[in-house]
Amino acid sequence: MTDQLPPPLPGLDTVETGRWTLHLPWEAPPLTANQRMHHMARHRNVKAVRTASAMLAANARIPELPACRVTLTWFVKTKHRRDADNIVPTLKALCDGLVDAGVVPDDTPDLMAKLMPVIGYRPEKPQTLELLIEAVPA
Repeated sequence: MTDQLPPPLPGLDTVETGRWTLHLPWEAPPLTANQRMHHMARHRNVKAVRTASAMLAANARIPELPACRVTLTWFVKTKHRRDADNIVPTLKALCDGLVDAGVVPDDTPDLMAKLMPVIGYRPEKPQTLELLIEAVPA
């Protein structure tokens, strides 16, 4: 686990524009690779995550980007072992929501780089999920 995000790509203006952090409304990932549920329940959960992502992106006024890089960070309070691979389904649904919001035309690798989720340790703050969207050249 690490509490540092990967560095931005060279040439990005990370001070003014080009970076948006969406503070997600969950303390833990709502979708995981280990969940076992009825397909309709899973569909409802995926739809809720996509909708939340699209609404947060619209509220943040993220413009249409030629391409972007996306990082999901889960900040936790304890040092229990956690598997970053397990929260990839949440990342996938969040990225689909960004497409729904019109941030990028599609979430194909040439338009959206999805970095492996990061699990950060912050004992002094509440658990939270954050999605970092960075504009990158097409």
